[in-house]
Amino acid sequence: MNKRLFEYIGLMLFYTLCLSITFLAGYYTHAYSTANPLLRWPLPGLPAAEEFHIFEEARTLVEAHFNGEFPETKKLEYGVVRGYISAIGDPYTIFVEPQAAELESQSLAGEYGGIGVEISRNDAGEIIFRPFPDSPAEQAGVRAGDVVLKIDDTFITPDSTPDEVTALVRGLIDTTVQITVRHTDGALLTATITRQRIEIPSVTWRMVDGQPTIGLIALSRFSDKTAAEVARAAQELQAGGAQSFVIDLRNNGGGLLDAAVEVAGQFLNGGVVMIERDNAGEERVLTAPVASGALTTAPVAVLVNGNTASAAEILAGALLDRDRAPLIGQKTFGKGSVQYVFPLSDGSSVHITAKVWFTPSRRALDRVGLPPTIAIEPGADGHDPELNRAVEYLLTGQ
Repeated sequence: MNKRLFEYIGLMLFYTLCLSITFLAGYYTHAYSTANPLLRWPLPGLPAAEEFHIFEEARTLVEAHFNGEFPETKKLEYGVVRGYISAIGDPYTIFVEPQAAELESQSLAGEYGGIGVEISRNDAGEIIFRPFPDSPAEQAGVRAGDVVLKIDDTFITPDSTPDEVTALVRGLIDTTVQITVRHTDGALLTATITRQRIEIPSVTWRMVDGQPTIGLIALSRFSDKTAAEVARAAQELQAGGAQSFVIDLRNNGGGLLDAAVEVAGQFLNGGVVMIERDNAGEERVLTAPVASGALTTAPVAVLVNGNTASAAEILAGALLDRDRAPLIGQKTFGKGSVQYVFPLSDGSSVHITAKVWFTPSRRALDRVGLPPTIAIEPGADGHDPELNRAVEYLLTGQ
């Protein structure tokens, strides 16, 4: 009797367990069903309720009915991310794919491991090399205009992009890359080249033609090396006789915020450079480091145009508001915001607008820009009226 009772109880427990498992399975499945969104709710141990059910409906229908070849999963995933971010409506909050993200990172670092070539297309649409003087590529026999046929095991076709080819030839310093190119005379060259450190200068400088006391310092962007390059430029120009300086920020699209603040310190010798405000309304005042040198006291004029943006506007706005220099040229672009760059797991990245910034006098620049102190239209046929006007200002003070 006891044995039968135990068997009966065990059987009942087994049925109860089965019913419980079935109920829970149905409960979770029903709760997470996309067929009836009203019945979906968050459950312990599962993600929050699905928010993109329209997307899931569309995806299900496309996968069921699309008559054609689907792109690879990664391409679809990137498309979803780009669409999500573009829907935010901010032109500076963007998604950057791995190759472009790596090139951007190298540009801001001011150097990379590579073979020293400029990569572009010829009139036939083929990818070509132009080696830098004394670069590893030139030493290996690469000539200007060589058509790129193969890099390591990857064949290069007209469908290849310059960014893709750039990513292939760059790599860790002291590693090797094998290239095959076709010279303009039809001869082929295959060479194994050791990658070396290739500097990407952000600053160039020279004495202004015909002006033995005026130096020109042009900044193309703000990288980790920019402040040191500006200091070197000022020192060499001063040694060559420069007593005043033209700072050319035309077509400078920005770069690293900290670099712009550090460069500003060479002109301002302390004090406020900019004010930034986050999405909670909290403000932070960025000040210039105390500095000494030719740029802290020498007369200065700044050249700007419609492509002067972001970090370049930070420097221009600080020099303008602190009465350190006039702006000569055209109104600047008007990008008064700071983007945080977050790397993603596959090497891609997202840039997210996190803060807006203001000049020392609290001038808002986003989508407005800086008006020039002295408005000059750009020249043509090699003429540079903006530079000529800056020279006039430095010679006459007006």
